[in-house]
Amino acid sequence: EVQLQASGGGLVQAGGSLRLSCAASGVTFNDYNIGWFRQVPGKEREGVSCISMSGSSGSTHYAESVKGRFFISGSSAKNTVYLEMNSLKPEDTAVYFCAAGSSCDYYGMDFWGKGTLVTVSS
Repeated sequence: EVQLQASGGGLVQAGGSLRLSCAASGVTFNDYNIGWFRQVPGKEREGVSCISMSGSSGSTHYAESVKGRFFISGSSAKNTVYLEMNSLKPEDTAVYFCAAGSSCDYYGMDFWGKGTLVTVSS
């Protein structure tokens, strides 16, 4: 059974930092692209960042709204992907999900974890 577990969310003041983790079991991250998405009530889930864990590229992608503030990385040994979030803004408040798939877009994701809530206070 494939399980993705996102953790690390919480309450932080604007300007602060958080690090999210996505740990997997039943699937090897090296075979997939791993993405972080976020969703607020009433809005569509949006892509935040993605990393290619397959091969040796390790290529990363970021939404324009988080470029320069968020950084994605992965550990093959721990089968875990991280999202370092800095200079957080109230508009970053959302439930953050991690997912694994053959591409970085929403419809390319095959496995989803339960989300972790990030709340940024002003």
